[in-house]
Parts: sequence; C-alpha cells; structure tokens
Amino acid sequence: MRVLVVTAVPAERDAVTRASGEAPEVRTVPGAEVHRTGPLDVLAGGVGPAAAAAATAFALASGPYDLVVSAGIGGGFAPAAPVGSLVVASGIVAADLGADTPEGFVPVTGLGFGRVLHVPPRSLVREAAAATGAATGTVLTVSTVTGGAERAAALLAAHPGALAEAMEGFGVAEAAGSLGLPVLEIRAVSNPVGPRDRDAWRIGDALAALTGAFGKLIPVLEGWTHHDRND
Repeated sequence: MRVLVVTAVPAERDAVTRASGEAPEVRTVPGAEVHRTGPLDVLAGGVGPAAAAAATAFALASGPYDLVVSAGIGGGFAPAAPVGSLVVASGIVAADLGADTPEGFVPVTGLGFGRVLHVPPRSLVREAAAATGAATGTVLTVSTVTGGAERAAALLAAHPGALAEAMEGFGVAEAAGSLGLPVLEIRAVSNPVGPRDRDAWRIGDALAALTGAFGKLIPVLEGWTHHDRND
C-alpha cells in the first residue's frame, strides 16, 4: 500500500514526513524528490495547480499508488475555519477556472467543457476528519490568492460551503483522476482569507498542525486503502 502526498513547498513536505518520527528515504523522480516514510511518498510539487498537476503525474508514473493526498497550509474562511484549524475537503473546486463575462464569472463547465469539481471518497473524508478533528467542507483551488474582502465575499457567495483556499488541490486531483485514483485534500489554516495581512499569518503553527494531523491520519489512510473503498 502506497500513498502519494503532494505539497507545494519543502516546508510542507517536511511537516508531513516529521509525523512518522523517522528520517525519510529520498529518491528522485523527474523534476522532484520523493521523501518516503512508512506508507507515504511525499513530494514538494511546486506552487499552483499546473505545477502540482505536472509533479503529481510524473510521480504517479514512477510506481503504483493506492491514494493521492494534496496537503499543506492554506487560507481559512472565518469564522468557520480559524487560524490553526484543520480542514479536510469534501469537495475540491477550481474556483477561478472559467471566464469573466458581462454577467459575471462563468465556470469552465458553463462554457461547455472541462470540470471544476473533484469529490473525495466520503468514507475517507469522514474518517480523516474524525481522526484529526478537522472540519469538512469545500476547499477552493485558486491561481491568485485572495487579498481583499470583496473577493473573499464573492468566493463565499459562489461557494457557500467553502472552508479554505489553496493553490494546488485541483491540480493534484486532476492528475489522480486521470488514472482513476481516489484523492484527498487536507489543509492546516495559516491565515484568514481576505485582506492580505502578513503579520496575521501563523505559518509555523499551521505547519505544526499539519504534522500533528498526519500523525493521526496515517493509520486512517492505511486502514482505508486496505479495507474500505466505498463512498
């Protein structure tokens, strides 16, 4: 049983591998290093959905996997996902993939092609959230991080169940989906979505929360991939 975990940057990757308490075995795949600890192969695939999709696809080509996880820190929509909390995605949504029109934003599906949603296995979402104490809801993938109250409000209006915003989940899910593999996304909240205020970011706390989450999540992933693939 192997689980591929894709983060954006090395700090997130290292936060995940620290959960095992063991030094990772490092191997190289095209364009990235994979850090193996226990059942997890963890790589820092780059920032944004395109980099994440490419890195995930290369890694998946290197050996069979049972599950793909997009993991890292992200922005949380207050008050439902405060700084320091965890979010497990019940839906992974490409929030800004589409077109601006005189009538407003139209998702790519409204233009007659593509998709904007991946749904992780419901049983895995439930078990992951129960083990980690995470909230469950939509995690939005964006190519431009929200920096103002107006856009934050517009995203929530378009996606009322959204709890968090990040930049890689949909790209990871697209690569996994192309091979028919299940996908999960987990985010530790480092900052509120809205006006950009770096003094309010708590990156260290979020990375520590991510490590703690994976310490509890690994047994869930092992059990689910072995026994329960039903929704």
